Amino acid sequence: MAKESFFIRTTKNLGNTNAYHQREIDIGAFVDVQGGTILKIHGVQIVWSDDNGRSTNIPDGDTAASQWQLTTQTQSDIVFASDKAVVASGRVIADGTTFAGPVGDHLPSYVGNDFDLDVSVWTNGYLVAVETMYFGGSASTGWHGDQYCTIVLECTTQKMTNKAAMALALSQQ
Repeated sequence: MAKESFFIRTTKNLGNTNAYHQREIDIGAFVDVQGGTILKIHGVQIVWSDDNGRSTNIPDGDTAASQWQLTTQTQSDIVFASDKAVVASGRVIADGTTFAGPVGDHLPSYVGNDFDLDVSVWTNGYLVAVETMYFGGSASTGWHGDQYCTIVLECTTQKMTNKAAMALALSQQ
């Protein structure tokens, strides 16, 4: 019988100054390494918005970019996908250089959204055995206002031996 999945979601203000911003996601209610219970992430969805949940404008003729990452260790900036702490990562790139209309801030004329590392393409999901994950990112100065990033994780819990769970937890710290 298939396990029922549940969703973990949070939003982080990434600003628009190129600075890195991060928030903790407490998953201790789902992870019990001593008891052999770990979190299995099946899917990740990302939503980009302004402070009202709407699309973010960019100045005419400008470009903007934002990137995000979900990790098992705290970070001070974006890290390479080869870092053992990275669970998932991605970016959005917006271009307003081809806008033809009244001068001012508008929705970008092109937006590209990319998962660099997407757990939903893994055959068996991504196993996490730490009690805290970290969701962070940064946004360039090209955005008209602060860029907000919402992450939604589809998860289940999974049992494994406490020895295996402990080894996994240690490898993710």
